[in-house]
Amino acid sequence: MLLLMLSSMIPFILTTILILINMIISLKILNDREKPSPYECGFNPMTEAHLPFSIQFYLIGVIFLVFDIEILLILPMIPSLIMNMNLFYWIISFLIIYICLIVGLVYEWNEQSIIWLK
Repeated sequence: MLLLMLSSMIPFILTTILILINMIISLKILNDREKPSPYECGFNPMTEAHLPFSIQFYLIGVIFLVFDIEILLILPMIPSLIMNMNLFYWIISFLIIYICLIVGLVYEWNEQSIIWLK
């Protein structure tokens, strides 16, 4: 009974000690002005660190990733056609993926996410 109690207390005590050591080591000094400022080769920053980000650029990137993954779904279908897969099932699965690709493109076109605005 004592052995069971010790074996359950040792990990608890060890974990508590490690958490306390981590909290002591990671104390932050709030009055240090150099930490929040951006680093530019040791010089004071010339411009604002946080430049405005174009949402349109982000949308184009997300659209690219979605269509890229859909293309990656189509690529393994080529060897499966060569390996004498049932042609009917191959055409159905290809059409489902291809229709998803076209519907996504039409949706993005109607939403005007593809057009780059100034």
